[in-house]
Amino acid sequence: EAVLQMKKETAEAIRARTLKKGDAFTVAKIAGINAAKETARLIPLCHTLPIEKVDVQIEEMDSSTEDARFRIESLVRCEGKTGVEMEALTAVSVAALTFYDMCKAIDREMEVVRIRLIEKRGGKSDFLAEPDSKS
Repeated sequence: EAVLQMKKETAEAIRARTLKKGDAFTVAKIAGINAAKETARLIPLCHTLPIEKVDVQIEEMDSSTEDARFRIESLVRCEGKTGVEMEALTAVSVAALTFYDMCKAIDREMEVVRIRLIEKRGGKSDFLAEPDSKS
C-alpha cells in the first residue's frame, strides 16, 4: 500500500476530475500496472516473473484532519516459486508518484507518507502486516 496526503482542495479537484493533466485515478492505475510488469528492469537482481494478474485500486481515506488522504493498493499474482512483493511495492510506488505528478501543479506540499507491504502469500514465507491505526 501507498498513502498520499494532500490539501483538501487537491482532493476535490481529483474527485471532480478537473486536473489539467487528466484523470489521476486512471493514469495512476495504468502506471502502477505497467510498473509491476517492469520491476525486474527497474530493480537490480530482481528476477523476471510470469505475472498472471496485476490490479491497482485507489480510494480516498476518511480524514478528520485538514488534509485529505488517498490509499493505493496493488494485488499481484504469479505461479512462480518466489513472491511478488517487489512487484506489488513497485506498482504502488509508481502509482503514487504518478498521482503526485498529476497534482503537483496545484499542490506542492503533497506527500507520499507511507509505502509498505500488507500481505504476501507463497514463496519461501508468508507475511501479514499488523493492522495500522493510522489508516
